Amino acid sequence: MPNRFLLVGLSLLGLARPAAAQKYITAAGVRLGGGSYGLTVQQLVARCVTIEGIAGLGERAYSGTVLGEYHFGILGPSLNYYVGAGGHLGHQKETGSFRGLDGIVGVEYKVAFLPLALSFDFKPSLEFDGDDYAHFPTAFSIRYVLIKRKINLFNRIRGQ
Repeated sequence: MPNRFLLVGLSLLGLARPAAAQKYITAAGVRLGGGSYGLTVQQLVARCVTIEGIAGLGERAYSGTVLGEYHFGILGPSLNYYVGAGGHLGHQKETGSFRGLDGIVGVEYKVAFLPLALSFDFKPSLEFDGDDYAHFPTAFSIRYVLIKRKINLFNRIRGQ
């Protein structure tokens, strides 16, 4: 049975392709997760690579996170999944400052005819200086597209 799941997963991964036609360059919005919320900004820096900054606020802590993310298209440029890694710094009310490493895997949908991008992600993190050594949060983000990516016929032919 596990071999069947592995085969299906590898087949789906084979269908994925780089998100060469991601529909925006810059987007910013809100990130909502279990017990925390924050602001998120995503900037396209290379053909399939974005840098995401997250300013998070929880009940007893605040943090800043920077992530590098690689995007893969699913069924065209509007739907993609992404994986990435980065780090964070923050301050907790009881224990003081903390820092750590983050990973991320998520799926994103650029809403047709609207300047909105919706995403859902899983962002595990390891902390070096805090009381909690590991976190495994999920979150939903709504971003407004600030700078739209213009895709012309020449770029489509070249696969960009």
